[in-house]
Amino acid sequence: MAKFPFDVVGFDLDGTLLDTSHDIGMALNHALAIAGRPAVPLDEVSRLIGGGSAQLLRAALTESGGVDEAAFDGLQAQLLAFYAENIADHTRLFPGGLAMLDAFAARGVTLAVATNKLEALAVQVLDALGLTERFACVIGGDTLGPATAKPKPDMLHAMVERCGGGRAVFVGDTTFDMGAARAAGLPVVAVRFGFCDLPPDELGADVVIGHFDELVGALEGLD
Repeated sequence: MAKFPFDVVGFDLDGTLLDTSHDIGMALNHALAIAGRPAVPLDEVSRLIGGGSAQLLRAALTESGGVDEAAFDGLQAQLLAFYAENIADHTRLFPGGLAMLDAFAARGVTLAVATNKLEALAVQVLDALGLTERFACVIGGDTLGPATAKPKPDMLHAMVERCGGGRAVFVGDTTFDMGAARAAGLPVVAVRFGFCDLPPDELGADVVIGHFDELVGALEGLD
């Protein structure tokens, strides 16, 4: 087998590797109910996901009447507590994900996760799905401090370093991911099936895929 062109493949988590929208939506609506706000339909939650729990909650509150700053931290804590208790009730890898991970393992590629989700929650959901050991590192939005979350490049620089260096690429679904990869000087792939905050072809990725069975070939094409 010819050498694969990338030593490290990094993934965003929510909306890229995992369809977490139902479980995140249930946690969001739990917090909104406490605030006396209407629920966000679960099939609409994905458009709010990408910037971490604070941005998710703030966006939903803004849409339903505004943010009460005095109550915000408590509501966010309620959201996170509910989510931690119900983190993988409905969450699954996107179709083709397991075979894709196996294909990279067969090629000796080092895999990583860089997500704006809190690190502990990212590890918890990967643990629940039996996936943690497949990744050399999991970097969350709080791992390096809140000022370093995507779209800043810090998380991706750390990802490459913790994976031992080499040629790296990042896979994501939002402008947060594209911006971080560009700022870090990495090629980037967008997924059509994610929680995209722009139409996938307008995210500015080097390549866009519609299913995980396309990813290995797409990266070989980037060589």
